[in-house]
Order: sequence, then C-alpha cells, then structure tokens
Amino acid sequence: MKRRGFLRFEYVVYPVWRRRLPDLLKPLAGAAFRALLPVEHDENPPATPEQMAAYLTEWDILDGDGLVGVLADCPAVIETVDGQARPPAHDGRPVRVPAQWEPQESVLISFGCLYPPVWPMHARMIEAISQVATAEVLVSSPLWARAVWVYLQRRGLAHMARVRLLVLPTNDIWIRDYGPIIGFDPDGRRVAVDPVYAVLPDYPQHLDNGMTIPWAAHRRLPVQPLPLDWEGGNLWTDGRGTLITTEQIFYSNPWYDRAGIEAFLHRYFAFDKLIITPRLTLEETGHVDMLVRLATPETVLVSAPEATTAEALRKTRRLFERETNAHGQPYQVIDLPTPPLYLNWFVYTVRRSYTNALLVNGAALVPVYGLALDDIALRRYEQALPGWRIIPVDSRAGINGGGAVHCMTREIPAG
Repeated sequence: MKRRGFLRFEYVVYPVWRRRLPDLLKPLAGAAFRALLPVEHDENPPATPEQMAAYLTEWDILDGDGLVGVLADCPAVIETVDGQARPPAHDGRPVRVPAQWEPQESVLISFGCLYPPVWPMHARMIEAISQVATAEVLVSSPLWARAVWVYLQRRGLAHMARVRLLVLPTNDIWIRDYGPIIGFDPDGRRVAVDPVYAVLPDYPQHLDNGMTIPWAAHRRLPVQPLPLDWEGGNLWTDGRGTLITTEQIFYSNPWYDRAGIEAFLHRYFAFDKLIITPRLTLEETGHVDMLVRLATPETVLVSAPEATTAEALRKTRRLFERETNAHGQPYQVIDLPTPPLYLNWFVYTVRRSYTNALLVNGAALVPVYGLALDDIALRRYEQALPGWRIIPVDSRAGINGGGAVHCMTREIPAG
C-alpha cells in the first residue's frame, strides 16, 4: 500500500474560488482554479444535453459515446422544489430527535456536481442507501438531475426506484450541517428544526442556510426555527433523552455558558441529559461526528488518541467511561483507530475519522481511506453493530473538504 507523507497536494472538495478576494488577485486566482476545477460551470452551468455531455466527458465522469441522446431521452422522474414556498409553522412545543438506528424514510444528499472526483463517492452512498431507504438527491437544475441519473444508471448498482431527484439549489455538499433536523412533536408528528447556518463569513451560504424552508414546504412538514448557530454534524442523539455535542457550541455561541445553552435547548428539544465533549484540535469543524459515534443507546465508538490531538481524545474517552446516558446506563466504549493528520496545500489540516459514518435501516456506511487501519475500523463496527451490514465508502476525495459520509448525508426519519 502506497504511503504518503504529511505534506500533500490533493484535490480539495471546496469551491475556493467563491471566497472574497482582492480585485488584483481575482484574475490570477480564477485562472488557477479553472485549470483544476470546473469553475465556469458553477457560474454558467451546462444548459443543453450537448454541453452536459461535453462536461461529463471533459472531466472523465462518463464517456461521450451516445451520451447526448441518452441525456436528452433520460426517463428520470425529477421534482422541482418551489424556492418561494413556505411551510406551516410549528406550535413551538419541544421535539424529540430520533436516533439514527430508528426507522428512516430517506436520506438527503446534495450531489457534488462541481466536484468530479466526488461523483463516485456520492454514487456509492446513493447505491447503498437505495437498498434500504429512499435516496433524495438535491441538484441545482433538471439537466444536472439527468446527468446524475444517467451516471447512476450506467454504474448499475443503485435501486433506481428509490432514487428521488429534487431540483433545489444549495451552495455546497455538507448537507448534514445545514439540512433539516427532523424531530417528533408530543403528538408524534414530524417537525423540521432549522438552526442558523453561517459558519464562514467570507463565503456565500445563503442557499444552504435557506434550504430547509422550501424543502419542508415541499414535504408539507412544519418548521421550527432555531436561533442558534448549531450545525447538524455537532449533534448525536440516542432518541431516549440524551444529546451529545462538543465545546464548539460555545465557540459558535459565545454568549452562552453551560447552564444557559442547556436551558435554551430545552425550549426546543425534548431531552433529559446533555453531554458536551472536547473538540478536536487542528480540525476546522469542531463537530462531534469527527471524534465520537453513537452505535446504540449504551455503545459509543470513540477515536483513539493520535499525536496531534491526543489530549482531547483521551478526555473524550474518559468522559464516556464515567458517564451514563439519560437512563443511567453506563457506556460501552469501543476504540476506533485514528489515522495521522496531514497538511494539504500548506493550508488545510486534514483529519480522517471513522466516526463520520451513517446508520440507516440496518446498514452502516463507514468511511475508508485506503489505509490498513480501514480493516480495523470495519471490524470494530461489526463488533458494535452485530447483525448490521457494514458498507465501506471510499472517502479519500471527500475528506479533503473536511468531512466524509456523515457530513454529506442527512437522514429523514419515517413518519
């Protein structure tokens, strides 16, 4: 297996060109980005089957043999979400957020159309999800939807009857963080909780932050706004009264202390116990799904200490060794390996985490990175989830953007 060093120059799943730049640097940056990334297709997306076929061919996504005709005659069923629609309001009662191992109706994915190296990863997730639930795939236009449909169909591994294509533009692929948090009100009805998503002040995120409203209107679900900077990647729940987050919640909302944040969350969520872990060092998101993963109400998978963030991970393990869930049950703590940190393009510190996995209806989609540690991580999931199907998902391209399987998915529990 090929070994790679600490300093790397790998594909970045991040639209760097959208960041605000001084006017003098824009022409140079634009030229550099266009040499590596399909920037022009962000600003001027393909508008005809011919243009889409050229894009798919140029970026080695599909070959061009007969592609124009296939795109033109694609039988995909495509739904268009009305961006101006407004859902019913929620009555304000606290909601219970279910655990991922409870029955799921569908999983949302915002397809990385502008990131050609991520197409296989997204396809792998859709293929696995579609065997056990509906995969709801968000794209920015009907033509992108046709391209994704043809790509999946040619791979031949997805259950296409469970692939649902939604035209709903977003800014980026990290739907875990800006997508709806679905909970149940005291009468058992689903509610979409909508926190604030504005983590990068110099980067456009208005479509991401506004995604829940039109999606919920399309699904006829009431929405409860949550006036808190809290991304979905920083929340685990066992569905039985326990919420888990990291200290990042205080970085994002510095006007709250522990008592204040807990009292505030009780206004919106039905829970009995809040566990706050350390956050990883040298890791941009600060999210709990990068260091911990709930497997059952009494089982937690924790990343093992690694040199550059050993103290935070040791504290996290000790926390769960002495903690109990909301029902007073102690945790069984299972270690997951932690691959070493690396630096991409002198700028991005990249942490690979096996906790960034998705559970859906008896299938566990686990990120892997082409390492010997992958096999250890998969065996630990088999230990934690007996009877579940453990599905590896190559996440080497995605992790360079700061996340893996969990970050790129958002489950919708069954009603």
